[in-house]
Amino acid sequence: MDVLKLLEELEEIVESGSSIPFAQKVLIDKEEVLEIIKEVRIHLPDEVKQAQWIKEERQRILVEAQQEADAIIQEANEHIAAMVEEDEITKIARKQAEEITIQAQVGAKEMRLGARDYADDLLLQVENTLKEVAETIHNNRSELKGMK
Repeated sequence: MDVLKLLEELEEIVESGSSIPFAQKVLIDKEEVLEIIKEVRIHLPDEVKQAQWIKEERQRILVEAQQEADAIIQEANEHIAAMVEEDEITKIARKQAEEITIQAQVGAKEMRLGARDYADDLLLQVENTLKEVAETIHNNRSELKGMK
C-alpha cells in the first residue's frame, strides 16, 4: 500500500470518528491510527529515497542539458567568428585586388601615354630631319639650276 492511500485511510478514520459535542474533537481507534502511521513510516523512506533519486537525476539531466547548450552556443559563436573573419579576409583581399587592378590600369595608361609621347617626339624629330633634308635638297637643286 502506498503512502497516499494510507493517508487517505487515516483521513477517513478521522472524518468517520465520533465527534464530541461542542469541542471540535473526534474519538478514533488509537490502534488503527497507530498501525496506519507505522505503515506510513515503513513506506515513506522508500518513497522519499525514490523522490530524492528523481530529484538528483532531474538535476543531473538539467546540468548535462545546460552543459550541452553551452557547448552548442560556444561552437556556434566560434563558427560565427570564423565566418566573420573569413568574410573580413575576403573583403580585405577584394579591396587589395581592386587597388592592384587600379594601380595596374593607371600604370598601363601612363605607359600608353608615355609611349605615345615618345613616338610623337620621334616622329617630330624625323619630320624635322626630313624637312632639313628636303630643304637641303631644295637648296642643292636651286644651286644646280643656278650653275647653268
